[in-house]
Amino acid sequence: MSTETITIDATVAAEPTTVWQYWTQPEHITQWNFAAEDWHCPSASNDVQVGGKLISRMEAKDGSFGFDFEATYEAVDAPHLLTYVLDDGRKVCTRFEAVAGGTKITTEFEPEKENPVDLQRHGWQAILNNFKSYSEQL
Repeated sequence: MSTETITIDATVAAEPTTVWQYWTQPEHITQWNFAAEDWHCPSASNDVQVGGKLISRMEAKDGSFGFDFEATYEAVDAPHLLTYVLDDGRKVCTRFEAVAGGTKITTEFEPEKENPVDLQRHGWQAILNNFKSYSEQL
């Protein structure tokens, strides 16, 4: 990680092994991986191993915009840690820590240069909040 990073976190009322499954399995990723209600994740694939690829399609529901989120795993320690590099070279590290009442998820990532840091923090936190809501409903 570079010295300039953004950190987000949330505590989910589920055990780390369950959280890991919801975080890594494509059929779950498509249910929570978007930052706003007018967006969705119509497809995802995830090869959870060092050198494996994560690819998720993020699109506006009205079809006006979309992009592929792609990354390559550098470290995988189930159900504790995932580290990957985005296609633009930025690093992301997510930790899953067992705590009283569930699992604390902490993601640290290098911001991109095009958008304000606060906007990026808000967007990534919104996705993490969607994950928390989704995984606690199951």
